[in-house]
Amino acid sequence: MTSHFFLLQRQVGFMYHSLVEDYFTGFILHCNGWTSVYCQPSRPAFLGSATVNLNDIFIQQTRWNSGFIKIVFSKFCPLTYGPARMSLLQSMCYGYHAFRPLLSMSLLCYATIPQLCLFNGIPIYPKVSDSWFIVFAFVYVSSLCKHLSEALSYGGSFRIWWNEQRVWLLKSVTVYLFGFLDVVLMKWIGKRGVSFVPTNKVADKEHIELYEIGKFDFQASTMLLVPLVSFVVLNIETFIGSVGRVIIERSYDKMFGQIFLTFFILIISYPVIEGMIQRKDRGRVPTSVTLLSVIFSIVLLSLGSVVLI
Repeated sequence: MTSHFFLLQRQVGFMYHSLVEDYFTGFILHCNGWTSVYCQPSRPAFLGSATVNLNDIFIQQTRWNSGFIKIVFSKFCPLTYGPARMSLLQSMCYGYHAFRPLLSMSLLCYATIPQLCLFNGIPIYPKVSDSWFIVFAFVYVSSLCKHLSEALSYGGSFRIWWNEQRVWLLKSVTVYLFGFLDVVLMKWIGKRGVSFVPTNKVADKEHIELYEIGKFDFQASTMLLVPLVSFVVLNIETFIGSVGRVIIERSYDKMFGQIFLTFFILIISYPVIEGMIQRKDRGRVPTSVTLLSVIFSIVLLSLGSVVLI
């Protein structure tokens, strides 16, 4: 009886071969020929508790992204294991989620290279007077508009879209990066395996109050906060240090793209800036994190100047 139960569990039940068991279960079931339907009743079928503070979100999201990367480097990689067992479109959809942590690599470049080049007076985007600038601007603006239309089509608002942009940037340089490093640098060198760290679903009164008014709670691990705050500080330094030179040299035409990008990142990152400078409550960015981030950003500026010049 017991053997039949475990056999049925392996064929029908959850497949616990990954930290993202829901993703892995759905993927295996679809590979085995199962079909699924999208069900969204007017009354929610399930209710649960979600994390409301940044530390637990970091822990949860890092665990998920570790699980995704582990699948990518296993025999169950959606782009190699999936196409022979499901449609190419389904494989691409699963691949989008599995490979998402690798987005951190491009976002690290996005948050540093244009800024370092701006600080050293090196243009990397077409001039405003160049016809290629229209192509760059169209691609950039159309991607933002597409995301906005998706948010509005699902009953959202401009504020929800704006917050999603902020969360996407935050996750890209933190949990995506650490989820990738957790597997590649830790598991592959044999230091330890990917671990399951449960998150706390119980929040105190102050956490709930910050969540309800839309304030970020920056009570999180220093290791997780420093990269995020460092990139924000780097953008502040490069923007302040470059605008004056651009005005004096009148190089708006060739530096506009990098100035706009840096300014846009600063607007998106306003909650982090507010947490460093303005806020005095318990959820502010710790002073030690700010100091470490300033030091780290200055080192990046120095290295960038040496390499680029």
